[in-house]
Amino acid sequence: MKALALAALLSAVSYGALAEDTTLKNPLTSEGSWADLQYDLLGDVALSDGARLFDVDAPYRAHDAATVPIVIRRNPDTGQRIESAMLVIDENPAPMAADMTFGTAMEPLDFELRVRVNQYSNVRVIARTEEGSFMHGRYVKASGGCSAPATRDPEVALASMGQMRLKHFDGGLAASNTRREAQIMIRHPNYSGLQRDQITQLFINAHFIDKLEVFQGDEMLFTLEGGISVSENPVFRFHYTDNGASDIRVRARDTEGNVFEKVLQKSLSS
Repeated sequence: MKALALAALLSAVSYGALAEDTTLKNPLTSEGSWADLQYDLLGDVALSDGARLFDVDAPYRAHDAATVPIVIRRNPDTGQRIESAMLVIDENPAPMAADMTFGTAMEPLDFELRVRVNQYSNVRVIARTEEGSFMHGRYVKASGGCSAPATRDPEVALASMGQMRLKHFDGGLAASNTRREAQIMIRHPNYSGLQRDQITQLFINAHFIDKLEVFQGDEMLFTLEGGISVSENPVFRFHYTDNGASDIRVRARDTEGNVFEKVLQKSLSS
């Protein structure tokens, strides 16, 4: 009897682990607003299954709905270059979170950004290549991300707006044809328009970065057109092939017409 009980326990543990693993894969579901959104966002563009071309890594249950990490990673075994990609959060008030283009130095694509998720939703990526458009994504359980209070006092947030920092994870100097991993952090409240001032309880007007351009020297790494879904103090982590330029140049524009430009030295990143 003890042996049978032990076997049953081990079986239950194994099944539980398998079930948890399956849950963590959190594939796109057939529920939600996509049927109504697809034509408005893409028109008549035909979509192929993108699962073989790239992976989308997103938590099944987010720890913080206001900063949900989304990773887009191309399968290096496929020969197609991802030239651009649209990130859509179906159930957000403004579903188109980001529309991005990628330079050749970003290949094979490995790119992460953080977004707000307002309610349980499919989070999908539509990647464009020379051979067509491909869709893949994950289902994320999160709520309240677009209305979550800002983490900093508005006066402090606005005073530091536009500050930027570059970090390299290899610690090395710029070197041609070296594959590197970097992160760019930008100070900006990225107000969604759905947040309230914690003192007056009045809504804070939407104010966010809507255009971002990142270059190494004169070579474009990536551009991004964003909406209210990109998180406060946006962070972008990515791999790229270093062309030997000494700096990374960032230009950001927000919805108030402010333009922030910084030249960030690779050798000084930390």
